[in-house]
Amino acid sequence: MIKKTNNNSTLLKSIIQSIEDIKGQEIISLDFKKLENRMCSHFIVCSGTSNTHVKAISDTIKKNISKDLKVKPWKTEGEFAAEWVLIDYSEIIVHIFQKQTRDFYKLEELWADAKSKKYN
Repeated sequence: MIKKTNNNSTLLKSIIQSIEDIKGQEIISLDFKKLENRMCSHFIVCSGTSNTHVKAISDTIKKNISKDLKVKPWKTEGEFAAEWVLIDYSEIIVHIFQKQTRDFYKLEELWADAKSKKYN
């Protein structure tokens, strides 16, 4: 069952905490709320050190959010290869990259007009 949360702030904090708990790297959130034609309110971008680490970050986020907030993602993509995993919580979309893939796509630069916040 997919459930949408009305409290994006709580979801955002829980996702960030889950990433920090499993030692995700270079965590950044991009706030799209003030942008026109936005697809969501936030992107969260982080890196893992290997495909195993990327998958573990993804699994930890989904497990913690499901357990603590009773929310499941709308869609998850990329877990098989674990180079770039996307977890879509509707208003918050999480991107978990391996370092070389993140450096190649430079997602943060594509959304340079969004307000960004770094963690760690």
